[in-house]
Amino acid sequence: MLTLQEISDRLEIQELFARYAHAVDSRDWAALKEVFTEDAVVDYTAMGGPAGTVPEICAFLESVLPMFPATQHLVANMLVEIDGDRATARTMCHNPMPLPDDGGLLQCGLWYIDKLVRTEVGWRLAERGEEKAYQVVLKQATAE
Repeated sequence: MLTLQEISDRLEIQELFARYAHAVDSRDWAALKEVFTEDAVVDYTAMGGPAGTVPEICAFLESVLPMFPATQHLVANMLVEIDGDRATARTMCHNPMPLPDDGGLLQCGLWYIDKLVRTEVGWRLAERGEEKAYQVVLKQATAE
């Protein structure tokens, strides 16, 4: 049976992942920086992005996301292991992104591979990596 602390930790980590997704999808870079530790490292290379510090990743996202009319990071199936003030997590993400000019829908499926730490202000991501599941473009059918 989970203790109240374990339940609280798991809910806080779940909320942190939701805040990450919301920050990216709403393009709120200040909010995105708040889910990470100051010295966090992020590695998006599995899906074709860069690896770097949080400010570098925010700059990357700010430069590429405007090409997509919308993004929607859907996170689920979290496997979280908590060890005191540290945790690891593997979390499924499905991210559909419409391409400009009716170019179809880019569907990205991945797992976030995370290391988290409990800080004075709550749980934060110290490391975020990705494991690719799939990446496909669905084209809209045309009438002939």
